[in-house]
Amino acid sequence: MADTVSEQIAALSDEDWAVREEAATLLGSLNDARAVLPLTHALRDTDRAVREAAVGALSSLGSVSVPALAGCLTDPALQVQEAASAILASLADARVLAPLMQALGSRDWIVRMHAAKGLGRIGDPEAVSALMPLLQDKVKAVREEASSALAAIGVAAMAGLIEALQHDDWLVRLHAVEALGKLKSPDSVEPLLRALFNERDSAIREDVVRALGAIRDGRAVDYLVAVMKEPGLRLLAVEALGHIGDRRVVPILRRVVEGVPLGEPRDSATPCADGWTDEMATMGMAARALGMIADAVAIPSLIVALRNTITRSEAAAALTKFGPAVIPSLLPMLAKEQDENVRYHVRETLTAVGWRAGRV
Repeated sequence: MADTVSEQIAALSDEDWAVREEAATLLGSLNDARAVLPLTHALRDTDRAVREAAVGALSSLGSVSVPALAGCLTDPALQVQEAASAILASLADARVLAPLMQALGSRDWIVRMHAAKGLGRIGDPEAVSALMPLLQDKVKAVREEASSALAAIGVAAMAGLIEALQHDDWLVRLHAVEALGKLKSPDSVEPLLRALFNERDSAIREDVVRALGAIRDGRAVDYLVAVMKEPGLRLLAVEALGHIGDRRVVPILRRVVEGVPLGEPRDSATPCADGWTDEMATMGMAARALGMIADAVAIPSLIVALRNTITRSEAAAALTKFGPAVIPSLLPMLAKEQDENVRYHVRETLTAVGWRAGRV
């Protein structure tokens, strides 16, 4: 009886690229370790379709491919390194921890990116020291994967990330903040709050606000309320407060959604390309934040916001978060409101919370 695996391995050397592609694809489904080395050789094939089929096959074969792929990380051909690192990143096998850490030093940014992703999926604390330098990689995609990997590793990366908040390179500080936001540890709240008021780079301060919103710790509330008065941070602070969900800020958010000034006017008071100013966007965000918190005392303010073109859509969406509790407030509007656009949003909101016309 013919040996199908041997036949397909032989077909990987056929002159016809389509035959080679089909052979690689079939080998991926036969689950035979003998196919691993021939398939790694196919990663060097002159035809892209064959190379892609080999990548798919090696991924399908799974852990039996790991040792051979680890060797490919030092292959002279960068395309082989790229393919191997991509597969290993998806497999996330702890046996290639050391090779992936070494691959972080590759001159090919694609290899570095995949290696960082793989290390994040493996989640071994040993990789922290190797990943930290990549926060200042010249390629953004590599920096972002390194940041995500450190966040995925978790507590073991915390000390290094907090220390990185003091780094001379602003890119390192920026991605350290991003990683801490992804990590969502309460232990990073105080260092992030210090960065919020000591950092001079506006982009980093913006990311600090985002990170504090992602962590959702009530200790940040008073500080976020304070920075709401800053022109560049107000919109982000309102969003972060919504994510935190502390009811103490409901009165402040009600004022914002109703258009009551809280601080100095924004420098960017001129309309954006679509005709909206930052203040308008902040009012809409305040409506969304009130929906996130879902304190019933905010319903009257959101009802008012329904009548404002600027906040109508966000207010309608926020009101759905309160469920049937909004029905008594919306039914009178449906009966008396003359503006058809307002009536449309009222009816849509009522429907979303379970009201049906004619039903008692």
